[in-house]
Amino acid sequence: MTKAIVVGTGAGGGTAALELTQKGYEVVVLEAGKPFKPFTRHLTLTEPLRRLGLLGDERNIQRIFPHMNVTRSNKDLVLMRGITTGGSTVLSCGNMIRADHGFKDLGLDLTPEFEEIEKKIDIQPIPSKRWRPLTQKMYSSAKNLGLNPHPTPKAVKLHKCTSCGLCEMGCSTGARWDSNHFLNQALKMGAKLHTSSLVEKVLIENDCVKGVLIRSGSKTKTINGEVVVLAAGGIGTAQILKSSGLSAEDKLWVDIVLTLGGVYKGAKQLNEPPMVWYTEHEDYILSPYLDILSHFFHKPWRNVSLEDRVGIMVKLADMEKGTVFSDGSVQKDVNEEDKLKIDNAVSSARDIMKTSGVSGPFVRGMYNGGHLGGTVPLKKNDVSSMKPAGLPEGLWVADLSLAPRSQGLPTIMLTSALAMRVCKAITG
Repeated sequence: MTKAIVVGTGAGGGTAALELTQKGYEVVVLEAGKPFKPFTRHLTLTEPLRRLGLLGDERNIQRIFPHMNVTRSNKDLVLMRGITTGGSTVLSCGNMIRADHGFKDLGLDLTPEFEEIEKKIDIQPIPSKRWRPLTQKMYSSAKNLGLNPHPTPKAVKLHKCTSCGLCEMGCSTGARWDSNHFLNQALKMGAKLHTSSLVEKVLIENDCVKGVLIRSGSKTKTINGEVVVLAAGGIGTAQILKSSGLSAEDKLWVDIVLTLGGVYKGAKQLNEPPMVWYTEHEDYILSPYLDILSHFFHKPWRNVSLEDRVGIMVKLADMEKGTVFSDGSVQKDVNEEDKLKIDNAVSSARDIMKTSGVSGPFVRGMYNGGHLGGTVPLKKNDVSSMKPAGLPEGLWVADLSLAPRSQGLPTIMLTSALAMRVCKAITG
């Protein structure tokens, strides 16, 4: 039996673990973080501290929710990752959209994988009757402005959803799908999971993979395997490659998010799932969204309560210009071209709000990004093998690192689809 090591448990790793286990591989899954536990406290308890500015900066979110890894890639941009079982899927809004920008230019059609995912996961929009009245009003305004809004397809079991609005802090009721569903299926079929196991490097001899070196606490350990699948995300995968003496490209993209905040008395935007509808444009989407990160840690947002704050998110397909270093640090800017596109998007978001009765001051939130990809991008010549040139025998990548372009869209389905296609190449 061939032994496969899967590094990471997010959309890519969870999918790869299940696919390879189903094909009869002996699968060992390595996760750097601890088992996931959703956030179950009341955010309102921190409101007095927030108003006084005593919560500090965004890094302190890890004190109350340690699964969310937050770092700055420069003074303007915050990057977020889920370091836990389920990876960043446990921090997601559950949006399921067929994002595939840049792949058809390579000759890669992921339609079969998208269809397979849609059969495995129950995907449907949140009915408009469960939207807040203001969200319904903003949807109508977007429609009247010619922005063609659509209800967002979501992997949410409606009968379990309590409309707490805290999808990105983990779903405490189990309503929202995450990749632990795939991971747990793989474990039931015989795969083995090791948490708190940080992969430091891939072990290679004569251009063939032999296994990985992991660190768990103060101890290091070698795990041998004939196949290694890196699914640690655009940062984690690139870091492992560079620590192993292999190359990763300085083309990190993050799908930059900026939320425009306004004020509407009694909006209670958290009393519904986030991003229940969206408008799609060439380089970005707009969607109703209350940015928790900005609410708690962004000084310009401090004077408005959680009940009255209203947000519309801009999710931008940013320029593929970012570097991951072997120590895991990142250099990534919000460049002038990105800022101009965001300015244009913010103007549309403001129009939606104003025509829906939302008042100012209209204040921009923090630049942040959580879709991390592009560091091991596929080229045309790689598509038939689904393996970037230069990787040794037995080493594969199965996450957003393979995506050559920023998407400006939800990316869970894309990540899972890429992992499926890679596993088909591995198993033949």
